[in-house]
Amino acid sequence: ITSCTNTSNPTVMVAAGLLAQRAVELGLEIPPHVKTSLAPGSKVVTEYLKESGLLVPLEELGYHVVGYGCTTCIGNAGPLPEGIEGAIDANSLWTTSVLSGNRNFEARIHPKIRANYLASPPLVVAYGLAGRMDINLETEPLGEDRGGNPVYLADIWPSNEEINKTVSENLDPSMFQQKYSEVFLGDEKWEQLSAPKGMNYEWDSESTYIREPPFFQEFSSDPPGTENIKNARCLLVLGDTVTTDHISPAGPFGASVPAGIWLSDQGLSPYEFNTYGSRRGNHEVMMRGTFANVRIKNELVPGTEGGYTLDFISQEVSSVYDASRHYHEEGIPLIVLAGKEFGAGSSRDWAAKGSDLLGIRATIAESYERIFRDNLVGMGVLPLQFEKGESRMELGLDGSEKYDIVGLESGVDVGQRLKVIAEKEDGNKVEFSVVAQVNTPAAVKYIEHGGILNYVLRRLLA
Repeated sequence: ITSCTNTSNPTVMVAAGLLAQRAVELGLEIPPHVKTSLAPGSKVVTEYLKESGLLVPLEELGYHVVGYGCTTCIGNAGPLPEGIEGAIDANSLWTTSVLSGNRNFEARIHPKIRANYLASPPLVVAYGLAGRMDINLETEPLGEDRGGNPVYLADIWPSNEEINKTVSENLDPSMFQQKYSEVFLGDEKWEQLSAPKGMNYEWDSESTYIREPPFFQEFSSDPPGTENIKNARCLLVLGDTVTTDHISPAGPFGASVPAGIWLSDQGLSPYEFNTYGSRRGNHEVMMRGTFANVRIKNELVPGTEGGYTLDFISQEVSSVYDASRHYHEEGIPLIVLAGKEFGAGSSRDWAAKGSDLLGIRATIAESYERIFRDNLVGMGVLPLQFEKGESRMELGLDGSEKYDIVGLESGVDVGQRLKVIAEKEDGNKVEFSVVAQVNTPAAVKYIEHGGILNYVLRRLLA
Protein backbone atom coordinates (compact mmCIF):
# COMPACT_ATOMS: atom_id res chain seq x y z
CA ILE A 1 0.00 0.00 0.00
CA THR A 2 1.81 3.08 -1.24
CA SER A 3 1.63 6.45 -2.95
CA CYS A 4 0.58 9.80 -1.56
CA THR A 5 -2.27 9.75 -4.10
CA ASN A 6 -4.25 6.84 -2.68
CA THR A 7 -3.15 6.97 0.94
CA SER A 8 -4.50 10.53 1.26
CA ASN A 9 -8.03 9.11 0.98
CA PRO A 10 -9.24 7.98 4.45
CA THR A 11 -12.10 6.00 2.93
CA VAL A 12 -9.90 3.52 1.06
CA MET A 13 -7.33 3.31 3.87
CA VAL A 14 -10.03 2.52 6.44
CA ALA A 15 -11.50 0.01 4.00
CA ALA A 16 -8.11 -1.72 3.80
CA GLY A 17 -7.91 -1.79 7.61
CA LEU A 18 -11.42 -3.18 8.04
CA LEU A 19 -10.76 -5.87 5.43
CA ALA A 20 -7.52 -6.80 7.22
CA GLN A 21 -9.35 -6.90 10.56
CA ARG A 22 -11.93 -9.37 9.27
CA ALA A 23 -9.26 -11.49 7.61
CA VAL A 24 -7.31 -11.75 10.88
CA GLU A 25 -10.46 -12.61 12.82
CA LEU A 26 -11.13 -15.51 10.44
CA GLY A 27 -7.54 -16.73 10.62
CA LEU A 28 -6.39 -15.80 7.10
CA GLU A 29 -2.67 -15.20 6.56
CA ILE A 30 -0.46 -13.71 3.88
CA PRO A 31 1.50 -16.51 2.09
CA PRO A 32 5.24 -16.45 2.89
CA HIS A 33 6.27 -15.69 -0.70
CA VAL A 34 4.40 -12.36 -0.68
CA LYS A 35 6.30 -9.21 0.32
CA THR A 36 4.07 -6.59 1.97
CA SER A 37 4.49 -3.01 3.14
CA LEU A 38 2.50 0.10 4.08
CA ALA A 39 3.87 3.52 3.14
CA PRO A 40 1.38 6.31 3.86
CA GLY A 41 1.87 9.73 2.36
CA SER A 42 1.22 11.32 5.75
CA LYS A 43 1.70 10.49 9.43
CA VAL A 44 -1.97 11.38 9.89
CA VAL A 45 -2.85 8.07 8.23
CA THR A 46 -0.98 6.17 10.92
CA GLU A 47 -2.78 8.18 13.61
CA TYR A 48 -6.32 7.45 12.46
CA LEU A 49 -5.49 3.80 11.76
CA LYS A 50 -4.19 3.56 15.35
CA GLU A 51 -7.19 5.44 16.71
CA SER A 52 -9.62 3.09 14.96
CA GLY A 53 -7.72 -0.06 15.99
CA LEU A 54 -7.00 -0.97 12.38
CA LEU A 55 -3.21 -0.61 12.34
CA VAL A 56 -2.70 -3.79 14.40
CA PRO A 57 -4.56 -6.15 12.01
CA LEU A 58 -2.74 -4.61 9.05
CA GLU A 59 0.55 -5.26 10.84
CA GLU A 60 -0.49 -8.81 11.66
CA LEU A 61 -0.83 -9.41 7.93
CA GLY A 62 2.59 -7.87 7.30
CA TYR A 63 1.52 -4.37 6.29
CA HIS A 64 3.88 -2.52 8.63
CA VAL A 65 4.55 1.20 8.18
CA VAL A 66 7.94 1.34 6.46
CA GLY A 67 8.11 5.10 5.95
CA TYR A 68 6.28 8.12 4.63
CA GLY A 69 6.59 9.19 1.02
CA CYS A 70 7.64 7.56 -2.24
CA THR A 71 8.44 3.88 -1.71
CA THR A 72 7.10 1.02 -3.82
CA CYS A 73 5.51 3.39 -6.36
CA ILE A 74 8.95 4.63 -7.45
CA GLY A 75 11.01 1.50 -6.86
CA ASN A 76 11.99 2.10 -3.24
CA ALA A 77 10.55 -1.13 -1.85
CA GLY A 78 13.95 -2.65 -1.19
CA PRO A 79 15.21 -6.09 -2.24
CA LEU A 80 13.21 -9.28 -2.43
CA PRO A 81 14.36 -12.19 -0.24
CA GLU A 82 17.50 -13.70 -1.73
CA GLY A 83 15.89 -17.10 -2.25
CA ILE A 84 12.97 -15.59 -4.16
CA GLU A 85 15.24 -13.52 -6.42
CA GLY A 86 17.28 -16.65 -7.09
CA ALA A 87 14.14 -18.62 -8.00
CA ILE A 88 12.97 -15.86 -10.34
CA ASP A 89 16.30 -15.88 -12.19
CA ALA A 90 16.65 -19.67 -12.26
CA ASN A 91 13.15 -20.28 -13.59
CA SER A 92 12.54 -17.09 -15.62
CA LEU A 93 9.42 -16.48 -13.52
CA TRP A 94 6.89 -13.88 -14.60
CA THR A 95 6.33 -12.33 -11.19
CA THR A 96 3.88 -9.57 -10.31
CA SER A 97 3.23 -6.73 -7.92
CA VAL A 98 -0.03 -5.16 -6.80
CA LEU A 99 0.21 -1.63 -5.47
CA SER A 100 -2.04 1.29 -4.68
CA GLY A 101 0.26 3.68 -6.54
CA ASN A 102 -0.38 5.46 -9.81
CA ARG A 103 2.50 4.16 -11.96
CA ASN A 104 3.06 0.62 -13.22
CA PHE A 105 5.69 0.94 -15.94
CA GLU A 106 8.06 -1.91 -16.73
CA ALA A 107 10.77 -2.53 -14.09
CA ARG A 108 9.76 0.60 -12.17
CA ILE A 109 8.52 -1.23 -9.08
CA HIS A 110 11.40 -3.73 -8.98
CA PRO A 111 13.81 -4.94 -11.69
CA LYS A 112 12.77 -8.56 -11.08
CA ILE A 113 9.02 -7.88 -11.35
CA ARG A 114 7.57 -8.36 -14.82
CA ALA A 115 3.98 -7.11 -14.36
CA ASN A 116 2.59 -4.46 -12.03
CA TYR A 117 -1.10 -4.02 -11.28
CA LEU A 118 -2.68 -0.90 -9.80
CA ALA A 119 -5.42 -1.44 -7.22
CA SER A 120 -7.16 0.24 -4.31
CA PRO A 121 -5.64 -0.34 -0.83
CA PRO A 122 -8.28 -2.93 0.19
CA LEU A 123 -7.68 -4.85 -3.04
CA VAL A 124 -3.94 -4.76 -2.37
CA VAL A 125 -4.64 -6.59 0.90
CA ALA A 126 -7.02 -9.01 -0.86
CA TYR A 127 -4.48 -9.97 -3.53
CA GLY A 128 -1.84 -10.25 -0.83
CA LEU A 129 -4.03 -12.81 0.95
CA ALA A 130 -4.63 -14.69 -2.29
CA GLY A 131 -0.91 -14.70 -3.08
CA ARG A 132 -1.50 -14.81 -6.83
CA MET A 133 -2.99 -12.79 -9.68
CA ASP A 134 -4.68 -15.56 -11.67
CA ILE A 135 -7.72 -15.58 -9.41
CA ASN A 136 -11.32 -14.54 -9.91
CA LEU A 137 -12.05 -12.68 -6.69
CA GLU A 138 -15.80 -12.98 -7.23
CA THR A 139 -15.87 -16.78 -7.51
CA GLU A 140 -12.66 -18.14 -5.96
CA PRO A 141 -11.78 -18.06 -2.24
CA LEU A 142 -8.89 -16.01 -0.85
CA GLY A 143 -8.12 -18.82 1.58
CA GLU A 144 -9.66 -20.87 4.37
CA ASP A 145 -10.72 -19.94 7.88
CA ARG A 146 -9.60 -21.83 10.99
CA GLY A 147 -12.30 -24.42 10.40
CA GLY A 148 -11.18 -25.12 6.84
CA ASN A 149 -14.09 -23.28 5.27
CA PRO A 150 -13.46 -21.16 2.14
CA VAL A 151 -13.37 -17.40 2.66
CA TYR A 152 -14.33 -15.19 -0.28
CA LEU A 153 -13.65 -11.50 -0.85
CA ALA A 154 -17.36 -10.76 -0.31
CA ASP A 155 -17.10 -12.28 3.18
CA ILE A 156 -14.56 -9.71 4.38
CA TRP A 157 -15.34 -6.67 2.20
CA PRO A 158 -16.59 -3.83 4.44
CA SER A 159 -19.81 -1.94 3.68
CA ASN A 160 -19.88 1.77 2.85
CA GLU A 161 -21.81 2.38 6.06
CA GLU A 162 -19.14 0.66 8.14
CA ILE A 163 -16.36 2.59 6.41
CA ASN A 164 -18.08 5.98 6.82
CA LYS A 165 -18.87 5.31 10.47
CA THR A 166 -15.25 4.41 11.22
CA VAL A 167 -13.95 7.51 9.42
CA SER A 168 -16.36 9.88 11.18
CA GLU A 169 -15.58 8.44 14.62
CA ASN A 170 -11.80 8.34 14.34
CA LEU A 171 -10.63 11.11 11.99
CA ASP A 172 -10.35 14.57 13.49
CA PRO A 173 -8.97 17.84 12.00
CA SER A 174 -6.72 18.20 15.04
CA MET A 175 -4.68 15.23 13.79
CA PHE A 176 -3.70 17.21 10.70
CA GLN A 177 -2.99 20.36 12.68
CA GLN A 178 -0.78 18.53 15.17
CA LYS A 179 1.20 16.48 12.64
CA TYR A 180 1.77 19.30 10.18
CA SER A 181 2.87 21.67 12.91
CA GLU A 182 5.87 19.33 13.32
CA VAL A 183 6.54 18.76 9.63
CA PHE A 184 9.91 20.56 9.64
CA LEU A 185 11.16 18.98 12.84
CA GLY A 186 13.57 16.08 12.65
CA ASP A 187 14.84 13.52 15.10
CA GLU A 188 18.12 13.78 17.02
CA LYS A 189 20.20 12.51 14.11
CA TRP A 190 18.71 15.15 11.83
CA GLU A 191 19.33 17.90 14.35
CA GLN A 192 22.97 16.84 14.77
CA LEU A 193 23.78 17.18 11.06
CA SER A 194 26.11 20.05 10.24
CA ALA A 195 24.92 22.37 7.49
CA PRO A 196 26.94 24.83 5.39
CA LYS A 197 26.24 28.53 5.67
CA GLY A 198 26.23 31.30 3.10
CA MET A 199 24.39 32.05 -0.13
CA ASN A 200 26.53 29.91 -2.44
CA TYR A 201 26.60 26.13 -2.50
CA GLU A 202 30.11 24.69 -2.23
CA TRP A 203 30.44 21.71 -4.56
CA ASP A 204 32.04 18.64 -3.03
CA SER A 205 34.06 16.78 -5.67
CA GLU A 206 34.02 13.65 -3.48
CA SER A 207 30.24 13.51 -3.14
CA THR A 208 28.45 10.64 -4.88
CA TYR A 209 25.03 12.23 -4.38
CA ILE A 210 25.42 15.88 -5.43
CA ARG A 211 28.00 16.88 -8.01
CA GLU A 212 28.45 19.95 -10.16
CA PRO A 213 26.73 19.16 -13.46
CA PRO A 214 28.50 19.89 -16.77
CA PHE A 215 25.69 21.89 -18.35
CA PHE A 216 27.59 25.19 -18.16
CA GLN A 217 31.05 23.93 -19.07
CA GLU A 218 32.55 25.86 -21.99
CA PHE A 219 29.69 28.31 -21.63
CA SER A 220 29.70 31.22 -24.08
CA SER A 221 27.80 34.46 -23.68
CA ASP A 222 26.73 34.15 -27.32
CA PRO A 223 24.10 31.55 -28.27
CA PRO A 224 25.50 28.80 -30.49
CA GLY A 225 22.55 28.82 -32.88
CA THR A 226 21.80 25.74 -34.96
CA GLU A 227 23.63 23.86 -37.67
CA ASN A 228 22.99 20.85 -39.85
CA ILE A 229 23.68 17.50 -38.24
CA LYS A 230 26.15 15.48 -40.31
CA ASN A 231 27.08 11.77 -40.26
CA ALA A 232 25.10 11.04 -37.11
CA ARG A 233 24.85 7.50 -35.85
CA CYS A 234 21.81 5.86 -34.31
CA LEU A 235 22.32 5.00 -30.64
CA LEU A 236 19.01 3.16 -30.21
CA VAL A 237 16.07 2.01 -32.32
CA LEU A 238 12.99 1.77 -30.10
CA GLY A 239 9.41 0.63 -30.52
CA ASP A 240 6.12 2.14 -29.40
CA THR A 241 5.27 3.49 -25.94
CA VAL A 242 8.81 3.71 -24.66
CA THR A 243 8.25 5.50 -21.35
CA THR A 244 10.42 7.91 -19.42
CA ASP A 245 10.97 5.01 -16.99
CA HIS A 246 12.54 3.07 -19.85
CA ILE A 247 14.70 6.09 -20.67
CA SER A 248 15.63 7.11 -17.13
CA PRO A 249 14.77 4.45 -14.52
CA ALA A 250 14.30 5.50 -10.90
CA GLY A 251 14.76 2.23 -9.03
CA PRO A 252 17.69 0.13 -7.79
CA PHE A 253 20.55 -1.12 -9.96
CA GLY A 254 23.38 -3.60 -9.68
CA ALA A 255 27.16 -3.58 -9.73
CA SER A 256 27.51 -4.75 -13.35
CA VAL A 257 25.82 -1.78 -15.04
CA PRO A 258 27.69 1.47 -15.83
CA ALA A 259 26.22 3.38 -12.88
CA GLY A 260 27.14 0.55 -10.50
CA ILE A 261 30.64 0.32 -11.95
CA TRP A 262 31.16 4.06 -11.44
CA LEU A 263 29.97 3.93 -7.81
CA SER A 264 32.16 0.88 -7.18
CA ASP A 265 35.12 2.85 -8.52
CA GLN A 266 34.30 5.52 -5.92
CA GLY A 267 34.70 2.91 -3.16
CA LEU A 268 31.02 2.09 -2.56
CA SER A 269 29.63 -1.39 -2.02
CA PRO A 270 26.45 -2.49 -3.83
CA TYR A 271 24.33 -2.17 -0.67
CA GLU A 272 25.26 1.54 -0.65
CA PHE A 273 24.20 2.21 -4.24
CA ASN A 274 20.64 3.19 -3.28
CA THR A 275 18.51 4.01 -6.37
CA TYR A 276 18.76 6.10 -9.50
CA GLY A 277 16.11 8.37 -8.04
CA SER A 278 18.16 9.05 -4.93
CA ARG A 279 21.24 9.82 -7.07
CA ARG A 280 19.54 12.30 -9.38
CA GLY A 281 21.79 15.09 -8.09
CA ASN A 282 24.74 13.24 -9.60
CA HIS A 283 24.99 13.42 -13.38
CA GLU A 284 27.70 10.75 -13.42
CA VAL A 285 25.17 8.19 -12.20
CA MET A 286 22.19 9.53 -14.11
CA MET A 287 23.81 9.74 -17.53
CA ARG A 288 25.06 6.17 -17.07
CA GLY A 289 21.51 5.17 -16.15
CA THR A 290 19.95 6.73 -19.25
CA PHE A 291 18.37 4.04 -21.47
CA ALA A 292 19.50 1.49 -18.84
CA ASN A 293 16.12 0.09 -17.81
CA VAL A 294 16.46 -3.70 -17.59
CA ARG A 295 13.32 -4.09 -19.75
CA ILE A 296 14.15 -1.68 -22.58
CA LYS A 297 14.43 -3.34 -26.00
CA ASN A 298 16.84 -1.83 -28.52
CA GLU A 299 16.24 -3.19 -32.03
CA LEU A 300 19.91 -2.68 -32.85
CA VAL A 301 20.59 -5.70 -30.61
CA PRO A 302 17.58 -7.99 -31.24
CA GLY A 303 16.79 -10.61 -28.66
CA THR A 304 18.28 -8.65 -25.75
CA GLU A 305 16.82 -6.58 -22.94
CA GLY A 306 18.51 -3.80 -21.01
CA GLY A 307 20.77 -0.87 -21.77
CA TYR A 308 22.76 -2.37 -24.64
CA THR A 309 23.44 -1.25 -28.19
CA LEU A 310 25.59 -1.97 -31.22
CA ASP A 311 28.67 0.27 -31.38
CA PHE A 312 29.05 0.85 -35.14
CA ILE A 313 32.66 1.97 -34.71
CA SER A 314 33.84 -1.26 -33.08
CA GLN A 315 30.96 -3.41 -34.42
CA GLU A 316 30.63 -4.78 -30.89
CA VAL A 317 27.68 -4.89 -28.48
CA SER A 318 28.28 -2.64 -25.51
CA SER A 319 26.36 -0.63 -22.94
CA VAL A 320 24.54 2.41 -24.27
CA TYR A 321 26.72 4.61 -22.08
CA ASP A 322 30.03 3.10 -23.23
CA ALA A 323 29.02 3.35 -26.88
CA SER A 324 28.02 7.00 -26.43
CA ARG A 325 31.47 7.78 -24.99
CA HIS A 326 33.14 6.05 -27.94
CA TYR A 327 31.10 8.15 -30.38
CA HIS A 328 31.90 11.29 -28.37
CA GLU A 329 35.62 10.59 -28.58
CA GLU A 330 35.30 10.31 -32.35
CA GLY A 331 33.21 13.48 -32.62
CA ILE A 332 30.16 11.63 -33.97
CA PRO A 333 26.70 13.08 -33.17
CA LEU A 334 23.90 10.70 -32.16
CA ILE A 335 20.22 10.27 -32.87
CA VAL A 336 17.49 7.93 -31.60
CA LEU A 337 14.73 6.38 -33.72
CA ALA A 338 11.43 5.57 -32.01
CA GLY A 339 7.81 4.67 -32.65
CA LYS A 340 4.60 6.10 -31.26
CA GLU A 341 4.16 7.79 -27.84
CA PHE A 342 7.88 8.25 -27.29
CA GLY A 343 8.45 9.43 -23.70
CA ALA A 344 5.07 8.45 -22.27
CA GLY A 345 4.65 8.30 -18.51
CA SER A 346 6.13 10.37 -15.71
CA SER A 347 7.43 13.87 -16.47
CA ARG A 348 10.99 12.83 -15.63
CA ASP A 349 13.41 15.63 -16.52
CA TRP A 350 16.41 13.29 -16.42
CA ALA A 351 15.06 11.44 -19.46
CA ALA A 352 15.90 14.59 -21.43
CA LYS A 353 18.97 15.61 -19.41
CA GLY A 354 20.51 12.17 -19.78
CA SER A 355 19.81 12.13 -23.51
CA ASP A 356 21.64 15.44 -23.86
CA LEU A 357 24.64 14.26 -21.82
CA LEU A 358 24.93 11.09 -23.93
CA GLY A 359 25.44 13.29 -26.98
CA ILE A 360 22.03 12.77 -28.60
CA ARG A 361 21.43 15.73 -30.91
CA ALA A 362 18.01 14.73 -32.24
CA THR A 363 15.30 12.10 -31.90
CA ILE A 364 13.00 10.97 -34.71
CA ALA A 365 9.71 9.38 -33.64
CA GLU A 366 6.21 8.77 -34.95
CA SER A 367 4.74 10.74 -32.02
CA TYR A 368 5.77 12.12 -28.63
CA GLU A 369 4.34 12.51 -25.18
CA ARG A 370 4.02 16.27 -24.74
CA ILE A 371 6.07 16.81 -21.57
CA PHE A 372 8.99 14.66 -22.73
CA ARG A 373 8.98 16.44 -26.08
CA ASP A 374 9.14 19.83 -24.37
CA ASN A 375 11.84 18.60 -21.96
CA LEU A 376 13.97 17.54 -24.94
CA VAL A 377 13.60 21.05 -26.36
CA GLY A 378 14.48 22.42 -22.94
CA MET A 379 17.80 20.56 -23.10
CA GLY A 380 18.53 21.61 -26.66
CA VAL A 381 17.79 18.16 -28.11
CA LEU A 382 15.76 18.44 -31.32
CA PRO A 383 12.59 16.27 -31.34
CA LEU A 384 11.64 15.44 -34.93
CA GLN A 385 8.52 13.63 -36.08
CA PHE A 386 8.00 11.48 -39.15
CA GLU A 387 5.43 12.76 -41.62
CA LYS A 388 1.95 11.34 -41.12
CA GLY A 389 1.76 7.76 -42.34
CA GLU A 390 5.52 7.31 -42.34
CA SER A 391 7.75 5.43 -39.91
CA ARG A 392 11.18 3.86 -39.83
CA MET A 393 9.59 0.60 -41.03
CA GLU A 394 7.79 2.27 -43.94
CA LEU A 395 11.05 3.92 -44.98
CA GLY A 396 13.09 0.76 -44.57
CA LEU A 397 15.38 2.15 -41.85
CA ASP A 398 17.07 -0.23 -39.41
CA GLY A 399 19.40 2.18 -37.58
CA SER A 400 22.61 1.08 -39.30
CA GLU A 401 22.55 4.13 -41.56
CA LYS A 402 24.50 7.39 -41.27
CA TYR A 403 22.15 10.34 -40.89
CA ASP A 404 22.29 13.93 -42.11
CA ILE A 405 19.60 16.36 -40.91
CA VAL A 406 19.50 19.31 -43.28
CA GLY A 407 17.81 22.72 -43.09
CA LEU A 408 19.16 24.00 -39.77
CA GLU A 409 21.94 26.20 -41.12
CA SER A 410 19.78 29.34 -40.82
CA GLY A 411 18.08 28.43 -37.55
CA VAL A 412 14.87 26.59 -36.82
CA ASP A 413 11.27 27.81 -37.07
CA VAL A 414 8.08 26.71 -35.36
CA GLY A 415 6.95 23.43 -36.93
CA GLN A 416 9.66 23.60 -39.59
CA ARG A 417 10.06 20.73 -42.03
CA LEU A 418 13.59 19.40 -42.34
CA LYS A 419 15.19 16.91 -44.71
CA VAL A 420 16.82 13.74 -43.42
CA ILE A 421 19.26 11.80 -45.58
CA ALA A 422 19.96 8.27 -44.37
CA GLU A 423 22.89 6.61 -46.11
CA LYS A 424 22.90 2.84 -45.95
CA GLU A 425 26.00 0.69 -45.71
CA ASP A 426 25.86 -0.07 -49.45
CA GLY A 427 25.82 3.65 -50.30
CA ASN A 428 22.11 3.85 -51.16
CA LYS A 429 20.33 6.83 -49.65
CA VAL A 430 16.84 7.29 -48.24
CA GLU A 431 15.61 10.87 -48.12
CA PHE A 432 12.54 11.84 -46.14
CA SER A 433 10.91 14.84 -44.49
CA VAL A 434 10.40 15.33 -40.76
CA VAL A 435 8.60 17.99 -38.76
CA ALA A 436 10.48 19.78 -35.97
CA GLN A 437 8.40 19.52 -32.80
CA VAL A 438 9.42 23.03 -31.80
CA ASN A 439 6.01 24.50 -31.36
CA THR A 440 6.42 28.00 -29.86
CA PRO A 441 8.71 31.00 -30.35
CA ALA A 442 10.10 30.36 -26.86
CA ALA A 443 10.97 26.78 -27.84
CA VAL A 444 12.84 28.14 -30.87
CA LYS A 445 14.98 30.26 -28.53
CA TYR A 446 15.71 27.28 -26.30
CA ILE A 447 16.98 25.25 -29.27
CA GLU A 448 19.07 28.15 -30.56
CA HIS A 449 20.62 28.68 -27.10
CA GLY A 450 21.36 24.98 -26.56
CA GLY A 451 18.61 24.60 -23.98
CA ILE A 452 16.58 26.56 -21.47
CA LEU A 453 19.35 26.54 -18.83
CA ASN A 454 21.73 28.36 -21.16
CA TYR A 455 18.98 30.70 -22.31
CA VAL A 456 18.07 31.73 -18.76
CA LEU A 457 21.72 32.18 -17.74
CA ARG A 458 22.42 34.40 -20.76
CA ARG A 459 19.40 36.54 -19.89
CA LEU A 460 20.63 36.88 -16.30
CA LEU A 461 24.11 37.87 -17.46
CA ALA A 462 22.64 40.40 -19.87
